[in-house]
Amino acid sequence: MSRKNNVTVICFGEVLWDNFPSGKKPGGAIMNVAYHLKNLGVNSHLISKIGKDGNGAELQQVLNHLGIDDTYVQIDEKHKTSTVEVHVGEDNEVTYEIVQPVAWDFITPENPHTRLVAQADALVYGSLSGRTETSRKTLEHLLELAPYRVMDVNLRAPHYNESYISSLLHKTDLLKLNLDELGIISNWFSQQCKTETDRVDLLQNKFNIPEMVVTKGGKGASYYGVKTEHHWPAYNIKVKDTVGSGDSFLAGLLSMKLSNEYINDTLDFAVALSAYITTQEGACPVYEKSAINRFMMKHKKNWSMDII
Repeated sequence: MSRKNNVTVICFGEVLWDNFPSGKKPGGAIMNVAYHLKNLGVNSHLISKIGKDGNGAELQQVLNHLGIDDTYVQIDEKHKTSTVEVHVGEDNEVTYEIVQPVAWDFITPENPHTRLVAQADALVYGSLSGRTETSRKTLEHLLELAPYRVMDVNLRAPHYNESYISSLLHKTDLLKLNLDELGIISNWFSQQCKTETDRVDLLQNKFNIPEMVVTKGGKGASYYGVKTEHHWPAYNIKVKDTVGSGDSFLAGLLSMKLSNEYINDTLDFAVALSAYITTQEGACPVYEKSAINRFMMKHKKNWSMDII
């Protein structure tokens, strides 16, 4: 299998401002994925929507600064740019209020989107991005066109339910989720699952999902294909900031997988990238791919792999 160059990935979903007590920071899982893909040499394009307001103008500046293509980011005359209110309570407990409705709740289909998605290598979307009917219908239209559909589970109450998530799972080629999300979703359909593998098997069989990736923080990540499993351990590092680490993992995974790299190399790079990002400040720090390669060499250990 030869290596594929000039990979193109379309990212559909939210761009926003996280309003922390200390100030606001640009965010949105899908925006983060688009940034890391671009940083890794993938042609990434973002389909989203911002308001015609000050926050929207600032976000456009951020996208341009980060090198993220905003050609397909729509401008909403009526709805505001998305914000997330971040509240820090007692014992530093953090809660998030994802304001609704906002501009990215009203992404509408356009002819350029159709051509873009149909000709791309993959479409990445988060479960949060279809919380309203308008954006959901646009996403469903694009899913019919995409050659490879990658779903990033992002369960944020009250913005999801079993019926909606199930409808997306039926149209997913690669599902990425963490252990907590795996537990929540699998419990909707069975209370008998005792292990991670049981839960993965349940979802793959029920929804005919060819590939699943489960991220496990300090325990690494696992890939489940058709009758195959690959497990990769985490890097032993000192964590500074976990914001956006899962998004960087997905970008690292896709940058390698869509280039036809071996799955073990793919998992290793994705785990390493997410680990590196946790040693930096913010979800989208400045770095080059060569820095990740150096990081991997520095932290590489003699691991024993459980590969089936």
